[in-house]
Amino acid sequence: MSGSAITKPHPYSYAPSRAARELGLKRSEFDLAVHLGHILSVPDEGGGGRRVTRSEIARLCAGDGFPDALLERVRVVGTTEGAAVMDVPAGRFTRLARLGMVTPVRFYLNRYRAVVWLYLAEELRQFAADEANTSLLNARRMPEGLRGMLDAGVDLRPRNWRGRHRGFLLRLADDPWESAGALAAFLDPAQISEIVPDPYERSHLNRFRPGPPTHGTQGSPASHITERIMTADDPDEISWLRADLARALEDARRFRPAPRPAAKQALPETEHRSPVPEERSRGLLGRLWRRSA
Repeated sequence: MSGSAITKPHPYSYAPSRAARELGLKRSEFDLAVHLGHILSVPDEGGGGRRVTRSEIARLCAGDGFPDALLERVRVVGTTEGAAVMDVPAGRFTRLARLGMVTPVRFYLNRYRAVVWLYLAEELRQFAADEANTSLLNARRMPEGLRGMLDAGVDLRPRNWRGRHRGFLLRLADDPWESAGALAAFLDPAQISEIVPDPYERSHLNRFRPGPPTHGTQGSPASHITERIMTADDPDEISWLRADLARALEDARRFRPAPRPAAKQALPETEHRSPVPEERSRGLLGRLWRRSA
């Protein structure tokens, strides 16, 4: 994706599935650890994607409390378990999440196609341990301003998840085009067409535009829900994304212009003329000579 020559994978590195086994992680836990920056990965120049060096595996295995400490850093919980971690009722936990006090790290759709948000248990413990949050956790009623936001239907979970996921994608971007693609992933096609009117440049950008997390086959109701969560819908968020994408595209153009078809070269003027067959030429000259005789 970076435009460099394709080379073989680093001989002292592992593919993600092998690296996950070496670290005793499920693949989903491994991917989250990479996104959070707990596991450092390198580009796989041979086949795309990412790899993990053996030295990084050794560093993690030598860490204090391995593997339990690493597993705990990527442990995710839903609403019920999250409420237990924070020692609050599930209803209070949901209200705090809707207000953006805690940020989801993942989501999935249950069999009823309802969105289930997941949170890092480590972050919830830190929130609960902060004395500044004691009133939010223990007060009998939410402050009036926050109650008003909830009554108005405020739910910042999708936007906060997008912000976090955007950070994940940008952290893994290896060149300016990948960074631009990460930003474009959260805008609908109509917005992108306005920012990138050139069809060749837009096509190139879309090569680096990650899709939403996989939830259902393409075109299914589940995939539509996922795409809706992935796409920014708040005017402020859209404005910020558009401005950031425009700046990222400037960097990408300087780094490497988008490819486009080679311009067709005009043929020399002599090649445009239809040559007169040699036999026809001799016949015309003969008739002209006879008329003049």
